Amino acid sequence: MRWRRTNCLKRHHCLGVPALTSENPDLLVIGAGPAGLSAAIAARRLGLSVTVLEREAEAGGAPRHCGHPGFGMLDFARLWTGPRYARALREQADGIDLRCGHAVTRLGPGGMVMISGPGGPYELTGRRVLLASGIRETPRAARLISGGRPFGILTTGALQRFVYLHHRLPCRNPIIVGSEIVAFSTILTLRHLGAKPRMIIDEAPKLRSMPLVALGSRLVFGVPARANVAIIAIEGEKCVEAVTFEHDGQRQTVACDGVVFSGDWVPEATLARLHPMGIEATTRGPRVDAAFRTADPHIFAAGNVLRSVRSSGPCAIDGRNAARSIAADLARTRKGSPPI
Repeated sequence: MRWRRTNCLKRHHCLGVPALTSENPDLLVIGAGPAGLSAAIAARRLGLSVTVLEREAEAGGAPRHCGHPGFGMLDFARLWTGPRYARALREQADGIDLRCGHAVTRLGPGGMVMISGPGGPYELTGRRVLLASGIRETPRAARLISGGRPFGILTTGALQRFVYLHHRLPCRNPIIVGSEIVAFSTILTLRHLGAKPRMIIDEAPKLRSMPLVALGSRLVFGVPARANVAIIAIEGEKCVEAVTFEHDGQRQTVACDGVVFSGDWVPEATLARLHPMGIEATTRGPRVDAAFRTADPHIFAAGNVLRSVRSSGPCAIDGRNAARSIAADLARTRKGSPPI
């Protein structure tokens, strides 16, 4: 079988795979963020054959476009920026069968996975599958906020892609919606290219990341933060011009050139919802036991897909622990025991 290779990095390759492959790795990892790559690296060290599937063009997950420091302390004992941390993970994963641009479309029985890749659809069957697809922010539409669709409405993740991957600034003075810790990351991202948000607002009764957002944003960066704010409308036709909101019973319109929706995280668990493995009602992620095993004995899950957002270090540790559980489970089945 011939492989078509596409250079992803100087020392790293992502593979374009033709249809109708018949490989059967010990472990199929879905998602090449901190949890997925850490699991793949640990599984390889434990002697397992591993294939990693990633829908993005480059491995590394969200840290790739988080240009501020705060990454690597738990798993590398280093304080790095997000891109440097992602590069370290890719370097450790060098030699693993890593396939970027390959989106998983369905989980089937017995570890079967349907995939859409550059060469068309195909399927793989792993002896075990690890779901490490991460988490995403809730966009404006899902928050049921009225108004038109002018340019300048985006999430923090989209803003970071603009700034750190494409070196472009879609807005200079936006309003940040959401007061979770990622709002502070939004301020740092805007400052990277000399921009500054007008304010931080949140519909919650209290700011969610006290005192970092409430005090840090105002005292360090001069950005005010308000809670208990209801957005009435986003103004503007072609581009965002203002936001109208209600605060303490008073309606106010604040001029801005963008709206950045931050936080309100949702596990990227579409594959789990389409599979009978079970979803946890409180976390909206797959239901797992202490060994990261779902109700399907062939499928495990780790990282932020399981619960509300956590930083890269705990997710990486999740991935390593899941790899150990999977290796132990495979060792049991090699001795003739059925999967748990």
